[in-house]
Amino acid sequence: MIVFFYGNHRVLDPVVLGIETSCDETSAAVLRGGKVLSNIVSSQLEHSEYGGVVPELASRMHLRNIVPVVQRALEEAELGFEDLDAVGVTCGPGLIGALMVGVSYARAVGLAMDIPVVPVHHMQAHVHALWIEYGDRLKFPFLCLTVSGGHTQLVCVEGPLKMRIVGQTLDDAAGEAFDKIGKLLGLPYPAGPRIDALAREGSVRYTFPKAKVPGWDFSFSGLKTAVLYFLRQQREREHNFIQKNINDICASVQANIIEVLVEKAIEAAEAMSIGRVAIAGGVAGNSLLRARIRHEAERRGWAVYIPSMVYCTDNAAMVAMQAALHLSCGAVQPYETVADPALPWIEEIDCQCATHES
Repeated sequence: MIVFFYGNHRVLDPVVLGIETSCDETSAAVLRGGKVLSNIVSSQLEHSEYGGVVPELASRMHLRNIVPVVQRALEEAELGFEDLDAVGVTCGPGLIGALMVGVSYARAVGLAMDIPVVPVHHMQAHVHALWIEYGDRLKFPFLCLTVSGGHTQLVCVEGPLKMRIVGQTLDDAAGEAFDKIGKLLGLPYPAGPRIDALAREGSVRYTFPKAKVPGWDFSFSGLKTAVLYFLRQQREREHNFIQKNINDICASVQANIIEVLVEKAIEAAEAMSIGRVAIAGGVAGNSLLRARIRHEAERRGWAVYIPSMVYCTDNAAMVAMQAALHLSCGAVQPYETVADPALPWIEEIDCQCATHES
């Protein structure tokens, strides 16, 4: 049972509205006591023709979508604004204009309903998505490989609000590498899911270099350059090389990226003597990554936590979950929430009250 205190009120199993607008998804979700009642995601398909997210367009689409998306989330949960106990909203990192839409809306709801507004860190929320389905089955510590379009991180999770980064990308993130290489192949944005689908029909025939980065950090910019020169060389010999070999190229690129991710994660877990691993973030939806991390964990006898696809991509349920966990630890900051595109990572939140009651 989740409990939090606000003023003189003691709230059991709070109803939390989550709002996510960090990039190109407008999402709203309602949770009660950590259980998802609704999770609405409106994706902005308008960016595909530009080959990437256009910040100005994203901001305008969020302005158009935020009200109806929140309304749908409340209707699906069969609740109204008067039933809410708190609002959690992504404050960063992300696109400043997009973040401001969600933060402004959340603050308005908080002021109107006199309920706390909880600032949420987008990448930590991806980790907290695991709580939606695993809850008390999560055992600490565990190592979470968090991979999205803009971030690649290895996070040691020592408690619900205690996480430290032990490795991260030094340049391009894994998702960014998928999208940039997809663009070289003529695939629409976002290219990651399309590469995954094509790779399942192909074979690993081409070898690309892997960056030798010390420790548990990552680097994928060199892979993008290697693929660029490889394609240029092959097309000089055969004009339609990409079209004829697209499946095998995708399989080879995907295998390269996933092998690096899994190798680093397993190496870090073994070095830290952590027998529990997890994945989170948009790239956690990749079929090969899910299969490889599960295989490597199970053959070592480790626990493995893998979220459902709906909780891998940007969604407000993970935002509401992080807000609920913050509230249960007394981390309430009403009306002071601001958008920060470079929101810093906080390793530990001081717990000011009991987190759960049984």
